[in-house]
Amino acid sequence: MLRAEKEQLVASLNETFNAASVVVVTHYTGLNAGQMTDLRSSMRAAGANFRVTKNRLTRIALEGTPYQGLSDMFVGPTAIAFSDDPVTAAKASVEFAKKNEKLVILGGALGETLIDEAGVKALASLPPIDELRGKIVGLLNAPASRLARVINAPGSQLARVLNAYATKDEAA
Repeated sequence: MLRAEKEQLVASLNETFNAASVVVVTHYTGLNAGQMTDLRSSMRAAGANFRVTKNRLTRIALEGTPYQGLSDMFVGPTAIAFSDDPVTAAKASVEFAKKNEKLVILGGALGETLIDEAGVKALASLPPIDELRGKIVGLLNAPASRLARVINAPGSQLARVLNAYATKDEAA
């Protein structure tokens, strides 16, 4: 690999690390080309990316990024899964690792926070960001609708009492 290609690879990885919300570091020993293609396809379908890395160049690319603490994990045949959504890459990695034990999750990072394998699995168990946003909106909306019902209750009760008196007078 020429020096210019290495510099371009480091710049590309650095840009990737600066843009990603989550990075999952894996070992892929024993995966054949077909399995790697399946893994990449499942990552893309989920909205994440999977990339085999060169350890020395990746450690250089990590410098100055929020994921700088990951540099110790880049030993052996490593690859990274990353995405803009904090859950997607972790979820896709864990799902593929369940089906194929040759993909080993080492850990990862969520911003500057390093997480181990158990942390990645816990992150994968969370619902997607859009679903979480929907739940938050629902929680925020529920008290407002209850408040509107409570405020409207005295008015509607008064209207029912007046209506009852009006119908009582008409009946008499």
